[in-house]
Amino acid sequence: DGSLIVNHDAWYRDERTVWSTPFDQVPPDTLDLAGALAACGDMGVNIEIKNSPGDLADGPWSLDVVDATVELIGTLDAAARDRILVSSFDRATVDRIKALGSDIATGYLVFDLNLQPDAVAETADGGHDALHPWDPFVTPDLLEDCRSRGLRVNTWTVDDFDRWIELASWGVDGIVTNTPGRLVSALA
Repeated sequence: DGSLIVNHDAWYRDERTVWSTPFDQVPPDTLDLAGALAACGDMGVNIEIKNSPGDLADGPWSLDVVDATVELIGTLDAAARDRILVSSFDRATVDRIKALGSDIATGYLVFDLNLQPDAVAETADGGHDALHPWDPFVTPDLLEDCRSRGLRVNTWTVDDFDRWIELASWGVDGIVTNTPGRLVSALA
């Protein structure tokens, strides 16, 4: 129904698909994006738009969610907008974000850099702000390449203590983890 909700997967726990469930019928613990952003206060926020084919269950691919997200971000004050980065595995999505809201920071999520060898160049050339590579592909050489092109690097999903320390020593900008409390303690 066009509502922007926060959910990691294509399905709710009750197995209904996110894209096909009207907002007035979502599980009661579901946050809408505006409410989630308000709850984050002064924290930085990575809004990952999941509209790649595998993210939609049986839903149709569309950029409508992108337009609605940009519209919502546009209602926020400048300080709140500056704390937001919008990312996606879908290049058309991050390109559209940049086209609609050039002041919105964007990051391109990449799974396998061997299958996307031009991802760093394409991300930089597209005017995006960050590359979000899967952790096994993060190396000092990758970081150097990204830095030389003005890109930040936020990697995912890392739950290993020793790897956190290594990535931090290399200077990654962000680490996505399932255990944020442990990560903060490890890097304190």
